[in-house]
Amino acid sequence: MIDMAGYYDYVLGMIPIALAGITVLLAGFGFSLTTAVPLASVVSVALIGHAMFVSPPTDDDSAATTKSATSADIQVAD
Repeated sequence: MIDMAGYYDYVLGMIPIALAGITVLLAGFGFSLTTAVPLASVVSVALIGHAMFVSPPTDDDSAATTKSATSADIQVAD
C-alpha cells in the first residue's frame, strides 16, 4: 500500500505529465491546441481535486487531539 506522503508525490508528478501528455496525444489526433490544452487541464484538475477532497492530507494524531475553542471554553479574567 502507498503511504500518503508517497501518494502526494505521485499526484504532484502526474499533474504536469497528464497536462503535457494528454495535450500532445490530443494534438496528435488532430485537435487544435486551443482545444487540447483545456481538455487536458480537466484531467489535471481532477487529480488535484482527488488529492484535496477524496484523499485529504490529514494528520490523524493531531486531528484527534486538537479541539477548537468555543465561547464556552474561553474564560475571561475579571
